[in-house]
Amino acid sequence: MATPKPRVKVPKKADKGEVITIKTLISHPMESGQRKDKKTGELIPRKIINKFTCEFNGQIVFSCDLDPAVSANPYLQFNAKVNEAGTFKFTWVDDDGSVYETEKNIKVN
Repeated sequence: MATPKPRVKVPKKADKGEVITIKTLISHPMESGQRKDKKTGELIPRKIINKFTCEFNGQIVFSCDLDPAVSANPYLQFNAKVNEAGTFKFTWVDDDGSVYETEKNIKVN
């Protein structure tokens, strides 16, 4: 499997106090551990992203736990209110302990 690639859309700028929409997508198979390999008949090991967090200037603004029922390449959309310029930090945690991160900056008028 290729390394999961996170993608994030955050506006480059916003007005103070504005509520913005943030969109995230990570390429990941989200294998539930319940399917069998068609060739060998053995169970395919579970491998899912189980935790997502979004921080803004060090404070969590959105967090969720993901379960095996979530589709491959999980897409999340949520809103956040920005009162100051800063950095959004996005973190996805995999079952095997792998952590995938990316950051986006926003300017505030």
